[in-house]
Amino acid sequence: MSLPAFTLDPLTLFGLAAVTAGLVCYAFEARSSWWVLGFAAANLAASVYGFLQGAWPFGLVELFWTAAGLLRFRSRRVAERRH
Repeated sequence: MSLPAFTLDPLTLFGLAAVTAGLVCYAFEARSSWWVLGFAAANLAASVYGFLQGAWPFGLVELFWTAAGLLRFRSRRVAERRH
């Protein structure tokens, strides 16, 4: 019994890149508010991936994470300007 060939299509690679970018940005959020913005952008990319892939619940949840990231970015930028 042989295993099927393992291939990654462009959409899957895009999704992998989006989720990986989100994890990296999340890990570095404490260093700068710009990492928070990167987290939001990565979640937006993951949302696009979810909708293109046909997993609309995933795409919708990632949209909410995008909004949360943008709100956190805005509040962190305001706090950084005060100091």
